[in-house]
Amino acid sequence: MGIPDIKIVSEKVEKYAKGHTSTYLDAVVKVAEEEEIDVEIIGKFLSKPIKEKLEIEGRELNLIRSKKPKLPF
Repeated sequence: MGIPDIKIVSEKVEKYAKGHTSTYLDAVVKVAEEEEIDVEIIGKFLSKPIKEKLEIEGRELNLIRSKKPKLPF
């Protein structure tokens, strides 16, 4: 296997996330497994929009601390 292309990996993540109605986090893990890329380094092969979607998702799931506090209502 050669070096993965950012565009191809990002397209696969988008396709999986939309086609399986799963989270982007799940899609990234699935694509990492399929492409045999370590999940710890797959971030290097993701586009900026996908990284931003992952960050938003992480904040919503309380996996990442928000920079600004969010009111509970």
